Amino acid sequence: MSKPNYEKATFMLSVANLNQLPPDQGIEVAIIGRSNAGKSSVLNQLTQNKNLARVSKTPGRTQHINLFSLDKNRRLADLPGYGYAKVPTAVKQQWELLLDNYLRDRDSLQGLILVMDIRHPFKEFDKQLLIWSSQCQLPVHILLNKVDKISFQEAKKTIRLVNDAVPIYPTLVTYQTFSALKGNGIKELRIKLDEWFA
Repeated sequence: MSKPNYEKATFMLSVANLNQLPPDQGIEVAIIGRSNAGKSSVLNQLTQNKNLARVSKTPGRTQHINLFSLDKNRRLADLPGYGYAKVPTAVKQQWELLLDNYLRDRDSLQGLILVMDIRHPFKEFDKQLLIWSSQCQLPVHILLNKVDKISFQEAKKTIRLVNDAVPIYPTLVTYQTFSALKGNGIKELRIKLDEWFA
């Protein structure tokens, strides 16, 4: 199978519950992270389409699973942001249930891109997500986004912290620095995705 062309990504549909998802076949990779970590900007940088995912100054705008088609067999899923959005507790619980069921039951899901703000890595929900992923035996690739906002020394310090934290989780966890603003790390991200989409 040839490598996916990320620049040909197109919006498929937005779903509020799992029975609205397309047939559970082919290969899906999901992007997840805190509401202010820059998920939509990562998706737009990956696809070189600044209008593909809606970028908002109000964290928590993604409240559904948004699916983007790369070709007839491969999809990207933008999952609801967590942890920061100013939404009622009942809505947050609904999101958590949706995510839990999606991670456990979606057979076509090959891996998760977990977007973290490099200035605030491993918040409580990030850790929870890594535990979930371990239980579901899903590999996770962490994007330490917004590396353009800190110095080289600060980045090195955070990478050491992440390096120490990762072995705690039995699932396969890899990580890299990234800048959705400047495109730093885009090549490494595409290499990881190509591996999952093969």
